[in-house]
Amino acid sequence: MVKGREENGRLIISLSDIIDSTNAKQVEKEIQEIQEAHPDDGIDLDCDKLQYASSAGLRVFLRLIQKVPDTKLINVHTEMYEILDMTGFTDLADVRKAYRVISVEGCEVIGRGANGEVYRIAPDTIVKVFLNPDALQDIHRERELARLAFVAGVPTAIPYDVVRIEDGGYGSVFELLNAKSFADLLNGGEKTPDEIAKRSIDLLKIIHSKEVQNDILPSMKEQVLSWAETAKECLDAEQYEKLRGLIAAVPEDSHLMHGDYHIKNVMDQNGESLLIDMDKLCHGYPIFELAFMYNAYVGFGLVDPENIVRFLGIPIETAHEIWRRSLTHYLGTEDAAAIDAVETKAKVIALTRLMRHEIRRDGMNREDGRKMIGTCREELGKLLPQVDTLIF
Repeated sequence: MVKGREENGRLIISLSDIIDSTNAKQVEKEIQEIQEAHPDDGIDLDCDKLQYASSAGLRVFLRLIQKVPDTKLINVHTEMYEILDMTGFTDLADVRKAYRVISVEGCEVIGRGANGEVYRIAPDTIVKVFLNPDALQDIHRERELARLAFVAGVPTAIPYDVVRIEDGGYGSVFELLNAKSFADLLNGGEKTPDEIAKRSIDLLKIIHSKEVQNDILPSMKEQVLSWAETAKECLDAEQYEKLRGLIAAVPEDSHLMHGDYHIKNVMDQNGESLLIDMDKLCHGYPIFELAFMYNAYVGFGLVDPENIVRFLGIPIETAHEIWRRSLTHYLGTEDAAAIDAVETKAKVIALTRLMRHEIRRDGMNREDGRKMIGTCREELGKLLPQVDTLIF
């Protein structure tokens, strides 16, 4: 009925069968004996084999939580979770559902991002597997962000389940029947780069038309200012002051931004464009979003063009074409000078982000990292004298 073990500084107490008025006192006695042998540990009540707990069982849990506030209920099955939720117990304690286990071995990889990979596990189902094995908090946050975008009117794929991955880690499951990424449409010859760019920008303009409360999502301007602070060590004083001043002068903006927008994060489902990978949602001025897009299609390949091929799965020339056509559709002009001017502004932010990324990955102590940082520094040295504002 009750078993205990210590694991990673926490006391794991496994419960099984049924806890009701006939055995609640005995279960509580056994839990107390185990806990008193490990008085300094937080407690995880593992409910994986617990079938049911009556009100008498819930009172056992409540008294334990009052005694050891750092008590969690884990691996709680759906029926048991509904009881705990209905009684308000989920407001009193950290209660974590049991997750079904799936394997992604041999499954098609349809997308990759900074925080995870997206697999097709069935014709109508995909799963985003998070790289961080302890990503449950990130997963639940992304689910809330996806709901926020959906309610705001953005065509969004909503995750309907959280699963545990057989080889470790967790994932979010989406139902996407007959869905293909925009990258797949390109590779299959179903759409031209210009058609993909136009559809991509049509969706992006919907995203950017939505206003959100500033206290719900992070400010991209604040994040970019922190990137400049990190890059400061690799810039001369005049360059840094110019860069920081340009960013600081960008107006605060409450419009929604995706934060990682490219053809791997947009799906086609029966002719409808759907946004996925929502963990970087933020608010800000659109030049920041364009900077992210520049890196996805151009910047990541500055030192090694094959990085773009590996990341997006398309030829480097196609990636560059999508970037330029995306600017054309976003700005609503074929004027090369106007497009070049906005591209230059986006590159200033994009290069700052690339420098910060390499610096944080100890790039100064790696040959490829030093090369990327040096390239970004050289390019910024050319661009900063040309730019008086990041606004367009």
